[in-house]
Amino acid sequence: MTVAPGTLVLAGTPIGDIADAPPRLAEELAGADVVAAEDTRRLRRLTQALGVTPKGRVVSYFEGNESARTPELVEELVNGARVLLVTDAGMPSVSDPGYRLVAAAVERDVRVTAVPGPSAVLTALALSGLPVDRFCFEGFLPRKAGERLARLREVAGERRTLVYFEAPHRLDDTLAAMAEVFGEDRRAAVCRELTKTYEEVRRGPLGELAAWAADGVRGEITVVVEGAPERGPEQLDAAELVRRVRVREEAGERRKEAIAAVAAEAGLPKREVFDAVVAAKHSAG
Repeated sequence: MTVAPGTLVLAGTPIGDIADAPPRLAEELAGADVVAAEDTRRLRRLTQALGVTPKGRVVSYFEGNESARTPELVEELVNGARVLLVTDAGMPSVSDPGYRLVAAAVERDVRVTAVPGPSAVLTALALSGLPVDRFCFEGFLPRKAGERLARLREVAGERRTLVYFEAPHRLDDTLAAMAEVFGEDRRAAVCRELTKTYEEVRRGPLGELAAWAADGVRGEITVVVEGAPERGPEQLDAAELVRRVRVREEAGERRKEAIAAVAAEAGLPKREVFDAVVAAKHSAG
């Protein structure tokens, strides 16, 4: 296998405090042949703050032109260029542009390396006060309510700590949906404006956090949610089984499938969950 002479460098950028920029970032910005930036205006502010002037060509690389610009950058790499990829904050590819370019570079046997830097995911996780030994990053939830509920239902039984990004104007709806699917008592932390002047970490049960967010929250948001507790069948009463089935039905799942899924989550026979749903229907009638 012949390795292409170029190198793709993924560089982490500060998520708030410019002093968090890794020392190598300035070196790479100054020495790269091409700097691909999610926002060239933000890049300009970053380089000014670091006191560095890129010697190479600066191009934009964002969601709108990622597909079209990737082949161009790969050709630069194959021809021997050192291409530096930076996004607005944190590491490229993590809910930011970068994955397509990395995949395409790997396909052409281009060396890919990184300048490690700040990460909102790890920072929020560490500050949350929730278990950090096992976690999974879920990125942004869908904007549509039904799709958001469906996505949350997929991880309702996940034992690992969950980490999400969210826009401030959708935070109240997201926390309310989480309280509905995961339960109002599930512990969580809303991390706002990490490493910035108005940094805030709000911890508490999902129900309380949803009520707090209803008044409006500003800033960059990362949400950390406790994983599902380990509960035996005897700890899931009929009301909880019915609630879980109802959540799935409201999200568009047929009752038969919803009952089967809840039974699998709870480690119970489907008949037991079915009987609980029927009994609840009769008592409500």
